[in-house]
Amino acid sequence: SDEPDVSSARLLFCHCQRATDLAQPCKRTAMGQALTLLNIHRHLKLMGAPLVTEVAEDPEKVSTVHLQLGLPLVFILSQKETYEADRRTAEFVAWQLLGKAGVALLSRDLVDLKVLLRSNVALKTPDEGVPIKYLVLEDTDDVVTLVEERSKVEQIQEEEEEEEEDEKEDNNQDVQDDQVVEAVSRDKKRELPLEQILALTEDTFHSALLDTARTVVLFYASWEAVSLAVLRSYAEVADHLKGTRGVLLSRVNCWDWPGVCTKENVTQFPTIKIYRNGERAVMYNGMWGTEELTSFIMLSRVSCPLKLATMDEAEGYLRGEFPSELSSYHHTSLLGVFSTAMSEAREAFEEAGNVLSGHVTMGMYFEDDALALSRKYAVSPPALLLARSGGRSVEGIALSKQSAQDMVRMIRYELLDIFPEITVQNLPRYLQLRKPFLILFSDGDIGQVESEEMLKLAKGRLQQGFVACWLNLKKTPVGRGILKTYFATVPSLPLLIWVNLHAGGQVFHFPSEQSITESNVLSWLEKLKAGLEIPSSTLSEEDWKPPLPAYDFLQMMETAVPELPLHTSHRHGDMPERRPSESPGGDTAVQEEPSQETEAEKAGSPGRDLRGTAPRLATRDKQGKRHSEL
Repeated sequence: SDEPDVSSARLLFCHCQRATDLAQPCKRTAMGQALTLLNIHRHLKLMGAPLVTEVAEDPEKVSTVHLQLGLPLVFILSQKETYEADRRTAEFVAWQLLGKAGVALLSRDLVDLKVLLRSNVALKTPDEGVPIKYLVLEDTDDVVTLVEERSKVEQIQEEEEEEEEDEKEDNNQDVQDDQVVEAVSRDKKRELPLEQILALTEDTFHSALLDTARTVVLFYASWEAVSLAVLRSYAEVADHLKGTRGVLLSRVNCWDWPGVCTKENVTQFPTIKIYRNGERAVMYNGMWGTEELTSFIMLSRVSCPLKLATMDEAEGYLRGEFPSELSSYHHTSLLGVFSTAMSEAREAFEEAGNVLSGHVTMGMYFEDDALALSRKYAVSPPALLLARSGGRSVEGIALSKQSAQDMVRMIRYELLDIFPEITVQNLPRYLQLRKPFLILFSDGDIGQVESEEMLKLAKGRLQQGFVACWLNLKKTPVGRGILKTYFATVPSLPLLIWVNLHAGGQVFHFPSEQSITESNVLSWLEKLKAGLEIPSSTLSEEDWKPPLPAYDFLQMMETAVPELPLHTSHRHGDMPERRPSESPGGDTAVQEEPSQETEAEKAGSPGRDLRGTAPRLATRDKQGKRHSEL
């Protein structure tokens, strides 16, 4: 029959206004309903609506053409750093759902959402009284399925609730993060000054590394409390280093750009790496405080070791005047002195410098007059000259071992202070020595007399058997809690205590009626050794273990390391040997890695991975244990 088949008639809407080229074919959207006047009117109204609506208000108050016509509205949750990628994702989803649902881009930066940070999609239905559902989806296909099979919403939410319950059961002791989470939550409305920190993406990461001599990159996850706390410290570092030439501070949100983090071998949050000319990367594993981070970045600017060409340069280096960029910066300097023939020792020293970069400045001198320089400090090449406090004291140390590993261990040990002030930051380094503590508690700075007498003790013949140190309760208030543990109440200060945390836990209190002098303390220590003194208290024999292995920081610092190499040490006056009898040794504060710059995998359709909104890392299913590598 020549009569047309009315039942097969279709209505197509051509989107020619969106075509950027006359030769480009127009996209077409077919109407899925019967050809009635009402359905045609409805279809044309939907096709005329914006493809993506940008929202900057409470989503509960949002009303669009789609909701008015009985269709759901999908919100893609976005943020400032990933706006462009999120916009592309929203447009891709909108084309998939054209005529079936509306799509809106909702900025987290403009709306204070009381939802989980990891939620990335929300669904609002036209039904009155039904709350908006916030979900975590990993692919745009999931969004399409969500709209086409509305019953899936409840299923997804139930699965997420079950997942959270499992995490709670598996991590019921994981309470250490509470203080961090609380602090971050308390300050969440205080906007971070991130103008000095460049946000890197998949497209800009490698070019940024090549544009600057030193690029510092913070890899973090925006949903993770410790990452957000470190981001605050990082912002303060950026303010301190503002205007510093040759250093770029940047960040990568691994929630948004998991591909970058995977290629750079980032397996924990947060992680900081320093890239040199886009090549070798040094990973920072120290404390997350502003001072420690700033120090690491500043020291990383200088070659380690720095090769010195003249005797004047070497002397200036020991005085802290060279290199000039560190002349106003308090640091300890190490100078390796070698003869021209000592190539093996020089190579080991250079390798040790690569490992210690960022933690100490190391110089290297191997000119013809190296022997004259070393003899000035009573040693012969190969030797180390250790200059503390701007060169006011220079210690000569003979190098008896010439492997890089031995040098690293020895240098780390030599950097420990002779009579240190104990702080929260440095306590783990001294606990590693597994020695008794002779510790002077003081309510403020200790007096000059006590300081001189304690320094004599620290340098004396018994020094190798214990750690002589002091603690300022004004600077380290946790000391009051320690004293209450020892004595129930805080006794009068200053107070000298002997405690062996590693054997017996007995606490001995130096007699308050005696003055703290070297002779008095040595006499008292002899009585302790002979068992003639009664302990003031004895600590519980219960192991002081962390609630979870993740918080065993000492274990993280330790590796199976043989005893430190023997060396002789000379100083003006009688300088004792400070070699630990049993050192757990290892310290993995810096790891070197090659920058992994393999070409990114080709993505499918733009926006398919919900980049900018969904976590894609392999660790996603273990979010309850996300702080296991603080």
